[in-house]
Amino acid sequence: MSVDNDRVGGDEEAFLRRVAHGDERAFRAIYDRYARSVYSLAVGLLRDPQQAEEVTQEVFLAIWRGAAQFDADRGRARTWILSLAHHRTVDAIRRQRVRAAEPLDPAVPAPSDAAEEAIRGVEGARVRDALARLSPVQREAIGLAYYGGYTQEEIARRLGVPLGTVKTRMRDGMMRLRDLLGNARSEVETT
Repeated sequence: MSVDNDRVGGDEEAFLRRVAHGDERAFRAIYDRYARSVYSLAVGLLRDPQQAEEVTQEVFLAIWRGAAQFDADRGRARTWILSLAHHRTVDAIRRQRVRAAEPLDPAVPAPSDAAEEAIRGVEGARVRDALARLSPVQREAIGLAYYGGYTQEEIARRLGVPLGTVKTRMRDGMMRLRDLLGNARSEVETT
């Protein structure tokens, strides 16, 4: 059976089974089909192209090594691949936070840009103020996702509510944040 990249979307599960048996051509087809989506997801959350490339490599290494773990009875190949990408990206975000919290080597002088530090402080205060104006359930869902690193499914289990409820709370909360932060930006620009 030859690998036709145009057909990958039609039978991705079969391609993953072939990858599980070491089929490099099937792996290339999966890579060609999903590399852009995985990278886009990672760069969207990390906001760092280099780290997003590293996460993309980690995801495809995990697919190569762990394709046998894919279970077609539990979901589609696309969902499995993008779930891997999301989890690896969240792991990268957590590693960033750990590194940021580690003390700097006293032998290396820390950069001191007072203006940049002031801007970060103002931005942080604006975000905290906007979060405080959300409903408690919206704030909780967004906090668990963005600061706790939980997936929507994990949040639903943790809170004991349906997944759709978590999605609605997050969507409504993010829309409200966008409005609040957009209004705050307009106020700053007019002063």
